[in-house]
Amino acid sequence: MEHVASHHPWLVALEQSGIGAAMRQSLFLYPAVEVLHILGFVLLVGSIVGFDLRLLGLTRPLPVSPFARHAVPLAITGFCIAVPAGLLLFATEATSIAVNPAFQVKLACIAVGLANAALFHLGPWRSMAHWGVVSGAVPATARVGAAVSLLAWIGAVAGGRLIAYL
Repeated sequence: MEHVASHHPWLVALEQSGIGAAMRQSLFLYPAVEVLHILGFVLLVGSIVGFDLRLLGLTRPLPVSPFARHAVPLAITGFCIAVPAGLLLFATEATSIAVNPAFQVKLACIAVGLANAALFHLGPWRSMAHWGVVSGAVPATARVGAAVSLLAWIGAVAGGRLIAYL
């Protein structure tokens, strides 16, 4: 902890803050926040996985655009629940979690997932209303994005789960 503390005093401050202490000391707060974090990433990753699998060819009769109109708001809602809850969980042991390799993998996978989503929205998303109308197929760029997305978000979940074991 000394090594981390000497290089990252904000981690020590966060961990020693009232929020960090409350999260560690309360009988109910930590479990409640953990449940919220899990519900958030279930909404986030569940809707993303469903959408990605559709882009990769599962449930082809289901039109992509209506599926996206349903899945994307659920993913955003899940993200908006998971992130604050995750920050609260992080505050409990910020100095040790920050150097945990599983946590670092989780953050890297989240960054890849978010960058991939941004690229998807700047690229293939713009023509989504026409997919299947002319050719009946999802463009290769969208399928590649879906594969990257699946790997990134599954990696984020796996990394998060492995934090407790490393």
